[in-house]
Amino acid sequence: MSAQKSRIATVWLGGCSGCHMSFLDTDEWLFEFAERAELVYSPLVDIKEFPAEVDVTLVEGAIANEDNRELAHIVRANSKTVVSFGDCAVTGNVTAMRNPLGDPEKILLDVYVEAPDRDGVVPNEAGIVPALLPQVLPVHRVIDVDVYLPGCPPSADRIHAAVTALLDGEPLLDRGEDIRFG
Repeated sequence: MSAQKSRIATVWLGGCSGCHMSFLDTDEWLFEFAERAELVYSPLVDIKEFPAEVDVTLVEGAIANEDNRELAHIVRANSKTVVSFGDCAVTGNVTAMRNPLGDPEKILLDVYVEAPDRDGVVPNEAGIVPALLPQVLPVHRVIDVDVYLPGCPPSADRIHAAVTALLDGEPLLDRGEDIRFG
């Protein structure tokens, strides 16, 4: 009889998806990961609703819009351990570069209405994208984060080390990794 697999999720908020690509770069380790963990939610699989009772959730990207904020709260409510995964999630990084530009509604008007655009419609007014928040925020400014895994993106080796330690129930800092607890 085998032990129950850990339930793992990954979430992609406002960012470039580079952290998920780095996760995939762990290559052969993904076979070991599949033996030990069940991927219950991810942009890598076609699951629409975030499940309950997730052991570990890796959250990539910053909180840039209302949908990001809502999903972050759902993740926190349903995850034992939340990992802020990559520099956008940890600091806001590239996603937050719009913050000094001011009001996101003015930015959207400049880009979609004032600049040449075939439709001249702001996407959130047309119901295409969710409303932008006034400022892009790192994940810990919206929900409690248990572990920070910085890097843009974190290397495949760092992701492997962190996820393996979490699956093994080992303290991450004892492994010599640049991983911090919340």
